[in-house]
Amino acid sequence: QVRLVESGGGLVQTGGSLRLSCAASGRPFSSYAMGWFRQAIGKEREFVAAISWSGANTYYADSVKGRFTISRDNAKNTVYLQMNSLKPEDTAVYYCAVKGLEGSYNNYDHYDYWGQGTQVTVSA
Repeated sequence: QVRLVESGGGLVQTGGSLRLSCAASGRPFSSYAMGWFRQAIGKEREFVAAISWSGANTYYADSVKGRFTISRDNAKNTVYLQMNSLKPEDTAVYYCAVKGLEGSYNNYDHYDYWGQGTQVTVSA
């Protein structure tokens, strides 16, 4: 079992920045890949970014490429999402998740454990 706790969400103006954190516990953090997803009101959950277990490989949705950066600190059992140049369309609840051994990084069905989410609101 893995427990994930997100933090760092909030209200920010267009063009601003936020850094989300996701603290993991329950099993060796460095053994699994991690991802961030988001879900806006009335929309399906969508892939944002993912990172391999070592941090050597990262993956991004086209909509956030060049603005968001995913990273991890295995010594602190934490994964981060640095979000810059935020836009109103980035408004959503952001979730971190543990990826299973198989499947693609951008498919939420391939993730086994989820946090409770943190709200990000970008005002125009």
